[in-house]
Amino acid sequence: MGSGGNIADLLLLLPVFLLSISLHEYAHAWAATKLGDPTPRALGRLTVNPRAHLDPLGTIMFIAGFLFYGFLFGWAKPVPVNHFNFRHPRRDFALVAISGPGSNFMQALGWYLLWLAFSFALPDSFPLRVPLIFLCQLGVEINIILCCFNLIPIPPLDGSRLLAWMLPPRQAAAIDGLERYGMIILMVLIFTGIFAKFYFPLFHAVISLFPGFGR
Repeated sequence: MGSGGNIADLLLLLPVFLLSISLHEYAHAWAATKLGDPTPRALGRLTVNPRAHLDPLGTIMFIAGFLFYGFLFGWAKPVPVNHFNFRHPRRDFALVAISGPGSNFMQALGWYLLWLAFSFALPDSFPLRVPLIFLCQLGVEINIILCCFNLIPIPPLDGSRLLAWMLPPRQAAAIDGLERYGMIILMVLIFTGIFAKFYFPLFHAVISLFPGFGR
């Protein structure tokens, strides 16, 4: 997106971001509830209302990162889950985790279908054709970014829950034990460029599933 974004683009970007993270967190809450944990419902997280999911710092970072540096980086409040309420704690916790990135992939697919429709069905003379196509591009990109970012297996990202389920219990416990240092580890990996070596191949692999898409 360049060296820095502008207010006009942000006005289109922010609603898409809020919708994307709200549906991501709602998917976690819905999956946990379906698997037997009443915690998300009790805490008011079983909703698509962005107010229930917004993290003030994560939203500020998203706005500032876009306006000053042109990159997209932000987060919502994680949905509290009590895995002791699950019948199969390790498996069900992994299913709850993967539901978030899964929701972003499905959102990206929805935006992509709209992008195709607007790109090929709307005539060039249609006044809103360009902003509608741009909005759909943002929807695809933001959701693929969120999907891929959260799939990286570093605590507290969702991918770490999936990795922990796949590992033997002792190694899984070691992964879970890193969560208290997770954000520090994540920041170090991002700012040293190591994170990008994992993230960009995954991003390009996922976006290649959307034929013809490009900015």
